[in-house]
Amino acid sequence: MSDLSYKAIMERKNEIMKNALGIDYEVYEYGKIAFDYERMMKENSYPMEKIQEIQRETKVGNTPLFELENITNLVRKYAPKGKGARIFIKDEAANASGSFKARRAAISVYEAQKRGYKGVIAATSGNYGAAVASQAAMRGLKCIVVQEVYDSRKVGQPEILEKARKCEAYGAEVVQLTVGPELFYMFLRLLEETGFFNASLYTPFGIGGVETLGYEIANQVYEREGKYPDAVVVTNAGGGNLTGTARGLLKAGAKDTKVIGASVDLSGLHMASDKDFNRKSFTTGHTGFGVPFTTMPDRSDVPRNVARVLRYMDRYVTITQGDVFYVTELLAQLEGLERGPAGNTSLAAAIALAAEMDQDEIIVVQETEYTGAGKHPMPQLTFAKSNGIEIRRGDSKENIPGKNIVIPNRIDQIYLQDLDMMKLRTDYVRNITVRKDIYEITEEDLLFLCGEVKLNKSEVMNILDSLNVKIS
Repeated sequence: MSDLSYKAIMERKNEIMKNALGIDYEVYEYGKIAFDYERMMKENSYPMEKIQEIQRETKVGNTPLFELENITNLVRKYAPKGKGARIFIKDEAANASGSFKARRAAISVYEAQKRGYKGVIAATSGNYGAAVASQAAMRGLKCIVVQEVYDSRKVGQPEILEKARKCEAYGAEVVQLTVGPELFYMFLRLLEETGFFNASLYTPFGIGGVETLGYEIANQVYEREGKYPDAVVVTNAGGGNLTGTARGLLKAGAKDTKVIGASVDLSGLHMASDKDFNRKSFTTGHTGFGVPFTTMPDRSDVPRNVARVLRYMDRYVTITQGDVFYVTELLAQLEGLERGPAGNTSLAAAIALAAEMDQDEIIVVQETEYTGAGKHPMPQLTFAKSNGIEIRRGDSKENIPGKNIVIPNRIDQIYLQDLDMMKLRTDYVRNITVRKDIYEITEEDLLFLCGEVKLNKSEVMNILDSLNVKIS
């Protein structure tokens, strides 16, 4: 019988991962830090036409694109003269499980069935669990979802509990845990015990599935308006949403479209902290995941994370929890669309961005998500109050994560905060070199870093010089 202690399971993690996924990540590695990103994607995903075919089989993709004319008109009332870009929204709630993550799950579950696995496992407290469960149900596979749900008091967040109910509705077994390192341990242990497929968010299969989203956005906007969108706003957490969407935009020919990441500002709250876990009001698209995954993408449940946002992101902005609650109500009452907080994070950012852009420009919010009992503002705000968070109306500049939620009175009280892209790039380079005690890299590594952080050689060399890292 295998040793099931935490230490033993962690020591076997690479072997467990390889058996549960079938990808030998080592063949793509070279130099001291580099790996062949594009080759890994090409050899472990499918062409666009095949991905679209797989998704059509299980009620995924070809979702509608709506223009939010009422919200655009409201933005123009407050924007400077001539400003107020047209806002469009891609309604991903139309997918089988109610979110864009059905695109990722469709390819992973298809791959599991194709390779003869009896079931799939996903470690997620989000919409992805429901997506995997939905796809597994359609393809006749078993499904286990491992969730981080509770703090040490066994108090669970309404949104996570809602998602657990949805997973169970599709027939999945849901394993619920408290916050802490046991999530990854239990995930690995179940993969080893069951022999199921690792339906990770961060494989080439998952990211390839999201490429159809960017591809559809580019083509739908072009067919309607005769041009590609000027900007696409993407809710950013683990990075797969932005990475896949950006790759799809590029494959459709939308090379000049700006890709803007948006996250809820939860600075000061630590996502692995039992104390902080329930001091956030929803679990989706916040800086607690967005910043760490941007600057250290390989912290995921696979050896090499294919979600690498610095390769594609042109700008990264944050908004507040109060902004998202305000925009959720705005979307419902002005546009008749009741949707959950994930896409409304990007919508809040898009509203502020539209006020900076010319009226003939187009900005697309690239996803919506389903809403349900735990995703509505009222249970989330009630939960916040029960955890000592002050709830009030006012100027969202007064928002303090973990202390209060300030809901704007007007649309012009939604403010963007830009994250310093050069600092994020520098932090990434530091994490992949100095933090691993690597102070000398090869010319091949340098070229790899240029692709990783979307800078030219001289710009990357300036970062390396500042970190005292040499080129051999």
